[in-house]
Amino acid sequence: MDFNHETVLLEATVDAVRPRAGGRYIDATLGGGGHTSLLLLRSAPTGQVMAFDQDETAIQNANVRFRDVLNRLMIVHSNFREMGERARSLGFEAVDGIVFDLGVSSPQFDIAERGFSYRYDGPLDMRMDRRQTMTAETFVNEADQEELARVFFRYGEEKFSRPIARRIVEARAEHRITSTLELADLIKSAIPAAARRTGPHPARRVFQAIRIAVNDELGVLETGLEAAFSLLAPGGRMAVISFHSLEDRIVKQTFRDFATGCICPPELPICTCGRTPSGKLVTRKPIEPSEAEQTHNPRARSAKLRVIEKI
Repeated sequence: MDFNHETVLLEATVDAVRPRAGGRYIDATLGGGGHTSLLLLRSAPTGQVMAFDQDETAIQNANVRFRDVLNRLMIVHSNFREMGERARSLGFEAVDGIVFDLGVSSPQFDIAERGFSYRYDGPLDMRMDRRQTMTAETFVNEADQEELARVFFRYGEEKFSRPIARRIVEARAEHRITSTLELADLIKSAIPAAARRTGPHPARRVFQAIRIAVNDELGVLETGLEAAFSLLAPGGRMAVISFHSLEDRIVKQTFRDFATGCICPPELPICTCGRTPSGKLVTRKPIEPSEAEQTHNPRARSAKLRVIEKI
């Protein structure tokens, strides 16, 4: 199948890591290959790129798309949580730039059988890596009501999390919930009619929350950022595009920690903690897509790009 995906903030992200001939770069989220392609182009003729993805469709597509440059590209079928270990095992260290695009690829949303979308009828799956056992169906049918409500509120910022969780538990007592449209209808039925009339699709926040929980996206992000930063050479840069506030908060806080020096109380005359910054913020405020890009690609609207440089 075609893996067509319009990459958000493509030029800005690749520009941020300043690719050059002979440099070494990592695309932590290969997806449709947009960042990988531009990194290869900008680091030609001798630059090396390593690209990670846990989705087998992305891996298969990349092996075809990049078949003529596999001498400069290493494609790794793995979650970026394992980036440090996998890169070091392949001798890929002291890299000059790393990019993360935390958005779910369009094909994953648009293929019904992947189960990410509330717009198409498909099995409740939502796994980024289909080798894992936990699915959205497992979570929806086996998590208790309190856990469902907690996940919907925390990861989806859904204010009707409790009535939605209660409605799901009532429905699954009669039969197992197995399809995306059935779940979307249950969510819709639990939200007051007045609240359904405005804003995005009533199921959007809950589907996002379930996807984050099933794939442990926030835990993976924290681990992946630490692993990536440890691989950077001095002067190397990391650029991260996030698409919702929870991700952006983690990126912002992690980057701030890397850039923080002494943490002694201000009343101490001299530093006793010995802490020095390991990075410096390139972006104090996130870079956001232009109005033109947002109009052209609605999925770009919530994107935020943050960049840090290793000292």
